[in-house]
Amino acid sequence: MNSDTTAALRARVAELFPALQADLEALVRIPSVSAGAFDQAHVAASAAATEQLLRDAGLPDVQILSAPRPDGTAGAPAVVARRPAPEGAPTVLLYAHHDVQPPGDAATWDTDPFEPTQVGERLFGRGAADDKAGIVAHLGALRALGLPEGEDLPVGVTVFLEGEEESGSPSFRAFLEAHRELLAADVIVVADSTNWKVGVPALTTSLRGLVDGEVELRVLEHAVHSGMFGGAVLDAVTLMSRLVATFHDEAGDVAIEGLVTASEPEVDYDEAAFRADSSLLDGVALAGTGTVSGRLWAKPALSVIGIDVTSVAAASNTIAPSCTAKISLRLAPGQDPAAADAALAAHVAKHAPLGARVTWHSGEQGKPFLAPGDSAAMRAARAAFTEAWGTAPVDVGVGGSIPFIADLLEVFPDAAILVTGVEDPDSRAHGANESVHLGELQRVVLAEALLLAKLGEGL
Repeated sequence: MNSDTTAALRARVAELFPALQADLEALVRIPSVSAGAFDQAHVAASAAATEQLLRDAGLPDVQILSAPRPDGTAGAPAVVARRPAPEGAPTVLLYAHHDVQPPGDAATWDTDPFEPTQVGERLFGRGAADDKAGIVAHLGALRALGLPEGEDLPVGVTVFLEGEEESGSPSFRAFLEAHRELLAADVIVVADSTNWKVGVPALTTSLRGLVDGEVELRVLEHAVHSGMFGGAVLDAVTLMSRLVATFHDEAGDVAIEGLVTASEPEVDYDEAAFRADSSLLDGVALAGTGTVSGRLWAKPALSVIGIDVTSVAAASNTIAPSCTAKISLRLAPGQDPAAADAALAAHVAKHAPLGARVTWHSGEQGKPFLAPGDSAAMRAARAAFTEAWGTAPVDVGVGGSIPFIADLLEVFPDAAILVTGVEDPDSRAHGANESVHLGELQRVVLAEALLLAKLGEGL
């Protein structure tokens, strides 16, 4: 691809971007929270809106589909759109998701989470980054390459927009198997990750896996008077605290036997930048040992993400008989989730304080991901990103998990998977004041258009 072609695409993306931003704003206004406690009619409305966008883009085959979840209920609506490949050209599957996380406490937002608001170069709103910006990246790349006419589209394209990623993708594997032929591709682009920072792109080459579950601790058959029995009996909350304290060593590294640690990353995350990006309070030390990037991408990480105890408002002078904690364990690349789950179960049994009855209830499991160091698709992506940003992409790991990538690898073992980014460290995905940097999103659109053009030149 010559510089004139790149310049023409850059100009085309700039021309298209105001309309793309308007499309993103319209999607953000739909509160498509896939969590079961929320109105799922909004998820259906989001699917309908994205279906219409893809139809308007000129993709000839657009469907809203679903598959059953393991419990037999219907999965959330997904949108699949296709354009066949020219003779001898590869097919590229473009993935994103149209559902979003719950907004949380509205008081923690500076703007209405479902009213997109531009402040400077950032667009704020739930889903503005994760992952409705991914939808717009795909849409923009296709428009830049000539859709709806499509004269300049050099590859076959399948767009797959999932509707329940933020709820753990419970029907994802069944969906892949039910629609295997529809989704089959040579290259899969997952636009649901992050870039290194504003102005520096990244390719996500590793993702941590996930094991979660609940540890239940019981010490009494029923609550008893703290004055009458306290001193000889410790309450379940205190005992749970002692159990939770065994999950980490004095340095803050996870202290569960049998967990894997991967190789240290080649690039490090500056500590000052990490402290700012994470909003760590002044004076709070970082946990763990090794490089910051190694702690985030190459080591296990365990968090207590919920605990069921008597609230302060409802407290009385009684000894709590039981306590349950929700545990989230992120897994290093190379870790088998089943083995990690077994290690967690063994740990809580071994460290039950004062003989308390401790039970581990297994929850969700997701495999980690480690991309091959070099491939034709990866080389095409590096070249496309370098041209779009004017600087080479950084290979990064991500501490979060995208468990469905393991399903993609198993169902489509011959496909090359590229995990690309629409976010940056200040996007605050899942949190209050989520946003996308509009200049970065424009570069993402250009990079994907360049990538599709390069893939059309041959793998």
